[in-house]
Amino acid sequence: MDIEQKQSELIDHFLKQASAAASDASALASLINEATSHPSLFAFSEILALPNVLQLEVTENSVYLDMLRLFAHGTWSDYKSNAGRLPQLIPDQILKLKQLTVLTLADTDKVLPYDQLMQELDVTNVRELEDFLINECMYAGIVRGKLDQLRRCFEVQFAAGRDLRPGQLGNMIHTLSNWLSTSENLLVTIQEKIKWADSMGEVDKKHRKDVEERVEEVKKTIFKADIDFRGHEEICSESGGVMDYEEDRIRPKRRRHPIS
Repeated sequence: MDIEQKQSELIDHFLKQASAAASDASALASLINEATSHPSLFAFSEILALPNVLQLEVTENSVYLDMLRLFAHGTWSDYKSNAGRLPQLIPDQILKLKQLTVLTLADTDKVLPYDQLMQELDVTNVRELEDFLINECMYAGIVRGKLDQLRRCFEVQFAAGRDLRPGQLGNMIHTLSNWLSTSENLLVTIQEKIKWADSMGEVDKKHRKDVEERVEEVKKTIFKADIDFRGHEEICSESGGVMDYEEDRIRPKRRRHPIS
């Protein structure tokens, strides 16, 4: 089962549980703890968008809504900066938040220096960092890439997307609109080039046909001229033979005088 399908099934599972909890703040807080601890769930915006989950804002369990927002959009550094206002994380949640931190970094840069990763993840040495990237990220299917020990960096080839931040959708739509406009302009240019190429092809075909026709005409002319010349040559040759015969016939013969 690929990661997208698994995510979809897990999201549906937690959405049903959240809907069943209705306005029970304690049940919703427990569900948020379970969702943010699940080893295979990395998307939380659908749960965060449920009206009864948003109602936690005005309850004593509002910190769990803040925690859900952290897992939807934040990083390990964000948690450390706000740890006093958030529930204490269990090891599974810490691991999950560090995995999400890698996804956030991979979304902006495709070459992640080891030093940056160790600082963001609170990792003390390269061996620990590489073990984390291999065992907890690549084996989990959320990233693919190459560990470059010589350059001390992680080259990202693929990274699963995170939930969109508030306002990020507008920027994405704007970017996609610009891309669409550029693509349409490029398509028009390509179509014009194709038309030009087709027209030049037709011109070339017509020119080639004209040349071939002229060549055929020249061939015919040369062939006709050759026939005419040969015919004239034969006539002249025959006439010359008759004239020689006639001249020889009418030419007076010389008499021989006897030798005295």
